[in-house]
Amino acid sequence: MNTELNKKFFSYVLPSILAFALSGVYTIVDGFFIGQSLGDTGLTAITLGYPISALVGAIGTGLGLSGAIRFTILSAQGEAKKRQECFSGTTLLMLVVAGLLTAILFAFADPILYLLGARGHMLTLCTAYARVIALGAVFQLLATGFVPFIRNMGGATVAMLAMVLGFVTNIVLDYAFVWVLSWGMAGAAWATIIGQAVTMVVAVIFFLVKKSGFRLPELRELCGLWKNVLIVSISPFGLTFSPIITMLFMNRFLLLYGDEQAVAVYGCIGYITAILYLLLQGVGDGSQPLISQYYGEDDRTSVQATRRLAYLTAAAITAVCMIGVYLARAKVGALFGASPEANAGVVRYLPFFLAPLLLLAFVRITTSYFYATEKNALSYLLVYAEPVCTLLMLLILPPLLKLTGVWLATPIAQVINFVIACVAKRRVDAKT
Repeated sequence: MNTELNKKFFSYVLPSILAFALSGVYTIVDGFFIGQSLGDTGLTAITLGYPISALVGAIGTGLGLSGAIRFTILSAQGEAKKRQECFSGTTLLMLVVAGLLTAILFAFADPILYLLGARGHMLTLCTAYARVIALGAVFQLLATGFVPFIRNMGGATVAMLAMVLGFVTNIVLDYAFVWVLSWGMAGAAWATIIGQAVTMVVAVIFFLVKKSGFRLPELRELCGLWKNVLIVSISPFGLTFSPIITMLFMNRFLLLYGDEQAVAVYGCIGYITAILYLLLQGVGDGSQPLISQYYGEDDRTSVQATRRLAYLTAAAITAVCMIGVYLARAKVGALFGASPEANAGVVRYLPFFLAPLLLLAFVRITTSYFYATEKNALSYLLVYAEPVCTLLMLLILPPLLKLTGVWLATPIAQVINFVIACVAKRRVDAKT
């Protein structure tokens, strides 16, 4: 049984890790091309504007993964009709949300970005990026939302292929739009949404081949499904977006206690650590279909065994990445075209963010386990404790330690969140 479970686990998790690794590189591609083209100014602009794109992707991930979890549980319970209705209803919900996001983000791009700290010429650059992202929100939201369904339908390799094709498209178009045609921030945004459109098209082809069909439940049942999906989606959305919430807080306090160069430094650090976070999410989301399936079958032994494998895999990946990034830290800033001064800041402060990564790995897998088994309250707690603790540390430390206090806020918050995760896991295990 253990050998069979191990094979099944890695058949889901390895493609998921690779897919999220590409997704992580996806997030730095725009930063690379913009940074090399516009230097520290471009890095600061893309750092301030990136949360708009990340918000759309996180909402898609939250809705899609929530629907896919319900889909898998219904499959394990033999509810074929309800399973199809779940897929169709979630797809309709994603389309409705995408329409709302396009309208809101396009109309209110300026005030939103102003609140995020963009001013003057920086605001102009960020708005050009955000409005294009808003126009393509439907592609990004469906691409990120469909991938969990593909994975939970047994197409983990197809999900990886869809993301690979989108990623390659993004790189080629970033080169063409940003470097060759000099479209700047808008060019990077067009490359992003076209790449996401490619991923979405691959997903649609997969569903057509699988003959997934489109069958909506009755209106009352549809409302109930949407309520359930929205409730569960808060956790995977937060898990994806919480680093961005932290980034928003950090940007504001770095501008308050430092300058635009400090934001550029954090942009470089944020891009690199984002890849590590997404690798951990790849482990968590890759193990989710199995955990949800065994949970639906009431097979507690297999649930625990799968979770244990997820912890070990996440710890191994994190340890390797910590060592590799630490050894290469002097080249991180140069990768994004940062100035020598900004690169020196990356070398100085990156270790602060590497130190608590093993603790973060434990928190991420525990959170994935909680929402995969519909323990929504606990998953909410772990997802949102980190940005809340970060904000508290930012209010406490910088008045005492100035700029150094800003850099220490996130690592200390992650240690606090680890303690919370240990207590929550122990209580759940005691009940089961």
